[in-house]
Amino acid sequence: MQINEIAIKYNVQPENSYSLVKKAQNGISVSAFFDMLKISELSKEELSSLLGVSYKTMQRYQKEGKKLSALNSEQLLKMIALYQKAEEVFGNLASFNRWLRKPAQGLGSQPPLAFMQTPGGIDLIFEELVRIEFGAFA
Repeated sequence: MQINEIAIKYNVQPENSYSLVKKAQNGISVSAFFDMLKISELSKEELSSLLGVSYKTMQRYQKEGKKLSALNSEQLLKMIALYQKAEEVFGNLASFNRWLRKPAQGLGSQPPLAFMQTPGGIDLIFEELVRIEFGAFA
């Protein structure tokens, strides 16, 4: 599965924050977690930790057909938008996944992955990608 397919599946439009937040308020399917695992190169432990929910809980939610909380939904929807932008900027997700783990000057020399625990942190990474896209030193 490709990032654009996932974005379509969850109706993610990076330029429409209002729509993203409204969608998150209702909760999204836990399948978004498993879709992100497929494209992100994050381990199940890393992604679970970023969301503050155990992998076992995600498995249980999937089995029970539960939706994610509004916060986890927003994080995952923003991650999908982030990965869409990253593919535009880097040309492929493998390069982006490597970049996530390296210190980024525009993020206080911290690895961008460290900011993915909150929706605001994901926004900072997105802004950094925009700076890279327009040639700013990152």
